[in-house]
Amino acid sequence: MFHKQILMKNGVGKANILALGKAFPHQLVMQDLLVDGYFKDTNCDDPELKRKLTRLCKTTTVKTRYVVMSQEILNKYPELALEGLPTVKQRLDICNKAVTQMAIEASESCIKKWGRPVSDITHLVYVSSSEARLPGGDIYLAKGIGLSPDTNRVMLYFSGCSGGVAGLRVAKDIAENNPGSRVLLATSETTIIGYKPPSVKRPYDLVGVALFGDGAGAMIIGSDPTRSERPLFELHTAIQNFLPDTEKVIDGRLTEEGISFKLDRELPEIIEDNVKGFCDKLLGQFGHDGIVDIDYNDLFWAVHPGGPAILNRIEKKFNLGPEKLSASRRALADYGNASSNTIVYVLEYLIEESLKKRNEGKDGGPDLGLILAFGPGVTFEGILTRNLIV
Repeated sequence: MFHKQILMKNGVGKANILALGKAFPHQLVMQDLLVDGYFKDTNCDDPELKRKLTRLCKTTTVKTRYVVMSQEILNKYPELALEGLPTVKQRLDICNKAVTQMAIEASESCIKKWGRPVSDITHLVYVSSSEARLPGGDIYLAKGIGLSPDTNRVMLYFSGCSGGVAGLRVAKDIAENNPGSRVLLATSETTIIGYKPPSVKRPYDLVGVALFGDGAGAMIIGSDPTRSERPLFELHTAIQNFLPDTEKVIDGRLTEEGISFKLDRELPEIIEDNVKGFCDKLLGQFGHDGIVDIDYNDLFWAVHPGGPAILNRIEKKFNLGPEKLSASRRALADYGNASSNTIVYVLEYLIEESLKKRNEGKDGGPDLGLILAFGPGVTFEGILTRNLIV
C-alpha cells in the first residue's frame, strides 16, 4: 500500500502522447521453430547448447518475433555465422540501413494516425542501440520522412531497454518547454549488431537468442492538444535514477565482432529490491496535488518487459493482480524484448484493453498509472501518466 494518492488535476501545459506507430522487418520467427533454424544457420551441432536454448525459448514466454536477419543476409555475409571474425563493418552496414527503414515506416504510421502534416513536427528525438555512424540516424530519418531542416534533433544512443522511456522523458520536457511544439519520438532496433553463433564460452548469449526481437516504434508528443488531435496519455512527473556500482550488471561492448552483451543473473533481483523505492519517489513528487491512500493495484502498469523474471518480480513486489501486467506480457509474447521499442507496443495493448472494456460497457480501467523501464547503469526510468482513453 502506498500512503499517498495523487489527486490529479487537468494537466494544462502537460505533455500528451498524441499518436503511436510501429513497424517491423519482414522476417517473422516462430519461437517453436527458432532452435532448429538457428543451429542450422550457424552450422552448430552441440547437443547441450541446443537443449539449453530449447529450455530458454520456453521460459522466456516469447511466441513470435520479427527479425532483420534472413537467409539472404547470411548468404551474402556468411562470416556473420562464424566465430571470431571481424565483422563490425558488415553488421553496421546492415543495421544502419535496416533501423532507418523501420524508423521511417513507424514514424509514417504514427504521423498518419496523428492526422496533421509532417511539416507541423518541430522536434525529433531518435533512440537506437543498434547503429553507430556520423551523421546519426536522426538525419536519415528526418530526410526519409521529409522533416524540415529547421527541426530540432536529439539522439539517444546505447540506452538499451530504457531508451524508449528515456526518449519519452526527453520529448516530454521539450514539449512542455516549447509551447506549440510537436515532438516525434522514434526508436529503432535490430539484433544483427550482436548476432553470433552459439558457443560454450558464451552461454549467456543464448538468453538473447531466445528473448530479443527487432522493430521500431514512434510517438507524437505535444502539450495543449488541438481540437483535431486525440490525446492518448497525459504525462505528469518523469524521473530517472541509476543504481551506484551496478555498471557491470548490464554490460555491452562494441567489438570487432559486433556488440557483446552480458546480463547478470542478479538483474531481476536488483530491480525487485529497488523498484518500490523508485515508484514511491515517482508518486511522492506529485504529492502537492492532494493525498489519500492508494493501493498500487489501483494504478495501470506499462512496464518494459525485459523478461518474464523481471515482470514476475515486479508483480510479486507490489502484490499486483495478474491482469496488471497483461499488456507487458502480451508485448513480450508477440514481439519479444525489442529493446527501446517495446514500450510503444505495451502502450498500444493498454489502449486496446481499455477500449475493449469500454465497448463491453465496463469501466475502462484505472486512469492513473506508471510507465517504467530498466536499462544499463542500472538505470530506472519512470513516468507518472494518465490514461485518457478510459
